[in-house]
Amino acid sequence: MKSFYITTAIDYPNGKPHIGHAFEKILADVLTRYHRFTGKKTYFLTGVDQHGQKMVKTAEAEGVNVATLTKRNTKGFIRLWDKLDVRPDGWVETTDDRHKACVQAILSHLEAKGALYKKSYAGFYSVRQEQFLTDRDRDEQGDFGSEWGEVIEIEEENWYFRLSDHADWLKKAVEANDIKILPEFRRTEVLNAIDRAADTDLCISRPKERMSWGIPLPFDPDFVTYVWFDALINYISFAGYRKTEGADLPEFDTLWPADLQIIGKDILVPAHAIYWTCMLHAMGFESHEMPTLLVHGFWNIKGDKMSKSLGNIVDPDQLADQFGVDALRYYLCRDIRAGKDSDFDTSRLIMLYNTELANDLGNLLNRSINMTKGFCNSTIASTETDNEEDLALKKSLSQTTQEYQSAMNQCEVSEALKAINQHVTHCNGYLERQKPWEMKKDEALLPRVAEVLSHTAESCAHLAILLRPILPEAAEKILAQLNKPEFGQLSIDDLKWGLLEQGHQTGKPKPVFPRILVENQES
Repeated sequence: MKSFYITTAIDYPNGKPHIGHAFEKILADVLTRYHRFTGKKTYFLTGVDQHGQKMVKTAEAEGVNVATLTKRNTKGFIRLWDKLDVRPDGWVETTDDRHKACVQAILSHLEAKGALYKKSYAGFYSVRQEQFLTDRDRDEQGDFGSEWGEVIEIEEENWYFRLSDHADWLKKAVEANDIKILPEFRRTEVLNAIDRAADTDLCISRPKERMSWGIPLPFDPDFVTYVWFDALINYISFAGYRKTEGADLPEFDTLWPADLQIIGKDILVPAHAIYWTCMLHAMGFESHEMPTLLVHGFWNIKGDKMSKSLGNIVDPDQLADQFGVDALRYYLCRDIRAGKDSDFDTSRLIMLYNTELANDLGNLLNRSINMTKGFCNSTIASTETDNEEDLALKKSLSQTTQEYQSAMNQCEVSEALKAINQHVTHCNGYLERQKPWEMKKDEALLPRVAEVLSHTAESCAHLAILLRPILPEAAEKILAQLNKPEFGQLSIDDLKWGLLEQGHQTGKPKPVFPRILVENQES
């Protein structure tokens, strides 16, 4: 039986993780938890891309061995993902012998079928991007733009992949939507790029004398594999493709094709939509066996892309220490639309957390449990009434659940959170209209007080379960206060009115979302 397979672009550990890395991993973790919530067996793979010339240059600058640098920086990524409650099932390191064996098996297969050839090249080379450039990469003034970094002239012999052989197939497959690219507007971008990028062949090697930190070509050991060709294969190598006997890896046919391969918009073309798909096609994969590409935008600062040169990089590790993991996960999921860019704003992070979590949901939970304890001896009453306000609240919860599920199925986590917030608002308004703190003064109205508070407690249980993929730790705390930790194992199909049975005893209230108090905080 095939599992739902979610994988992300692997990070280049040539430094510390930034907020874009954190967003992508949190998004993948949220979608993994959601699909498990729907009852699907789900597998989440991520990791690091450890080869390449930039790693060598950094190691030389620091005066350390490149393998030492790689291990040290990789540990930093692993530690941060653990801190942010990102829980992959599989972990990629491209220096892993299992990956090397798969890459070399694929190279041997492609060379044997004539998909690779050797030739000399003289031209320009981007040191930053580790790729050869053509006149098409020049700007309107005829220069190579700043995005390429240092550009040098070079002449050398290398191995090439016959990418151009697959250009017609790729264009037809994308036009027919056989290769899924989400959101839809990104498909147009790919179509526009195919003619430009797929009519030339891809250099897939570097001479070992110039760059030895890579996987040797099995049929020509004087060369190592180009980092992009090596790295892209991780999506299948760590999913069990061509695994060696006894290798501790999944069974490939239980995972592939990837249901969601999550990448940033900067590596959609040519790397993933063109290089990767053509590589797969050359290996023998057909159009229906291609991964679905989920493309996200950038986190910018006041409209500018984050970069070391501008000094505006946002450190997710520092943010988690300063504001907490819940605040960071919530903000990154709440304030960006799939495929679109968004501006990172610390003041907005604080505002959204304090307003939607501390004030709205946190207040609803605290009032519900506190008043249930004070007015009803912590006992849940029947939630089956024909009161119009009660029926409207139940309808609001049903609509919220439907909207939440629809949004999550479309990978629109921000829209799912908006749906949750709609019901939180409805519940708080319901309490304000019912005023159980006033009704409790009349002994004859105590049964009605119990009904009202049971309705909001029931809503809190549902809201915690819906929130669990996004804020797993906070959801666990809410369910513990409701004295129903086992609800954390429910699937979305189990969400029916009446989860809290009559006579159930709720627990002790304690703030789940303490307000963030920061003086003179700049965005």
